Amino acid sequence: MILIREIEKKDISYLSKVSQIPGFINIPNDDDLLIEKIQTSIDSFKAKAPGFHGKYVFVAEDLDQKQVIGTSMVAGQHGTEESPHFYFEVGVEKKYSKTINTGFIHGTLKLEQMTNGPSELGGLILDEEFRKHESKIGRQLSFVRFLYMAMNRERFKERVIAELLPPLNKKGQSPLWEAVGRRFTNMDYWEADQLCQKNKEFILALFPKTKVYTSFLPAEARNAIGKVSKNTEPVQKMLTRIGFKYTDQVDPFDGGPHLWADVSELMPIKAFKKLQWSGAAQPTSDQASSFLITSYPASHPFKALSLIGEVDGDQFVYHGTESEAKKIEKELGINTNSTLGVIPYE
Repeated sequence: MILIREIEKKDISYLSKVSQIPGFINIPNDDDLLIEKIQTSIDSFKAKAPGFHGKYVFVAEDLDQKQVIGTSMVAGQHGTEESPHFYFEVGVEKKYSKTINTGFIHGTLKLEQMTNGPSELGGLILDEEFRKHESKIGRQLSFVRFLYMAMNRERFKERVIAELLPPLNKKGQSPLWEAVGRRFTNMDYWEADQLCQKNKEFILALFPKTKVYTSFLPAEARNAIGKVSKNTEPVQKMLTRIGFKYTDQVDPFDGGPHLWADVSELMPIKAFKKLQWSGAAQPTSDQASSFLITSYPASHPFKALSLIGEVDGDQFVYHGTESEAKKIEKELGINTNSTLGVIPYE
């Protein structure tokens, strides 16, 4: 059984391990910052973070093996006065000369910032051996964020952003950073990435304030703008399918695309239901689907499970045995007729 739950202090060893993986800015390679991140998440789930300042970290735990195998995060707001959201606006500029009857269309990048930003999805990592698991654990980790948002709309903004990882070169470097960022900061990509966790002042101070013409960039850098890595393509397709759109904004470090959506228009948010737990039943129709369920209102600590079942009126009918249903009830702290928060995730 895979349990999706809020992160706990004991999970520091897992976060420390995955922080060694390059590219995950939401999971810094610094134990002090990781401990702070875990405590912030714990306080956020307890509703101690005011307004939209909550940062909620989830983990997937294999209860049989008693090991954490993945993590994901959602933040109430990304982009504040203290820590702005920086991005490159991708555009074009048309040039034409009547004298020589010649014109050009140049691609451009313009540094912009946002201090009243949206909510943010991030930090989704799943151990490689579980990426093709029949239970679609990666999708569970992704959709649990929508389940939590649907149940706590007041903690999140009206819009949400997802920043996706771009392709890197054979040396693990960002072609765009090598062409632009390094020239203006004299810093290594990962060094700059980590510094962002503590202070973003250097971006505004050192990055060009005028347009960058992509015509002058190497082809490898131009081709990375707005693109995602092979491993990220399934994530991009899933997010696009449920309502996210690319709006010509990219990461100023690596050119990875920023996808935006209205929270209320996202398919899993619209599909959220409050239902009664009816226990187990043998399938009586072919309407069975995969659902994420949790107690409603959400208990603390937050826990969710993926179940096969169907919606019957105002009830959720679990397709399984009575003994399995008892285990589910014990894990989630529910009983017959308890209210659930439910979303489909197929």
